[in-house]
Amino acid sequence: MAESLAFVIEFIKRIAPAWIRIRLKSVFWKSRLVLFLLAKRPYKAGETTKAKPRREREGFFDLYCKGRGMDIGYGGDPIVDSCDVWDAEHGNAQYLLGLEDKSYDFVYSSHTLEHMQDPAVALRHWWRVVTDGGFLILYIPDRDLYEKKTALPSRWNEDHKTFFLLDRDEKPDTIGVLPLLPRVLSEFELIYAKRCNEGHTIDDALQHSDGEYSIEVVLRKRLPL
Repeated sequence: MAESLAFVIEFIKRIAPAWIRIRLKSVFWKSRLVLFLLAKRPYKAGETTKAKPRREREGFFDLYCKGRGMDIGYGGDPIVDSCDVWDAEHGNAQYLLGLEDKSYDFVYSSHTLEHMQDPAVALRHWWRVVTDGGFLILYIPDRDLYEKKTALPSRWNEDHKTFFLLDRDEKPDTIGVLPLLPRVLSEFELIYAKRCNEGHTIDDALQHSDGEYSIEVVLRKRLPL
């Protein structure tokens, strides 16, 4: 069933005009059948799994993934097996409606912020569910490693609404992660922010990148005085 649905979706993406794809996508994500299939999805290796060997070497999991965790936009590839997950079947990831403030020791999101209609609003809500002393971990496609172009649309994902660079905003469509954080969050300590390009070898703009092609950010919520 899931395989047949995937075939139909891919066929529509190939032949339908953009306005039809947008309308169908809206209907698709509201379909009870699709939500059921998403909830039952099997494990699927993705960007999180790709980064796992590096993170294990760096001690990432022992440092930042202890206690109760939430993976936003996990896509069948959770950061750790024990964490809670949030995806399309749970609601709009921009708002996390129904999740209590300060309810998670760590909140992780891989390749989801670029899909949000308003990344600033999303970050505020992701931050609000982090407990005092907890961590927000962001893993975002780096524009120059992944998109390899300076303006929308993305060559590789038509749902991308924003491009990201680590250090600077660039018109028309690029947000700098480091400038964005203090604009929208408070009471945070920046543990680190870096470009991750392990195994990245393809610089040709017309070929999909390999390896890691992301920005990784770890923030800690300061304890109240």
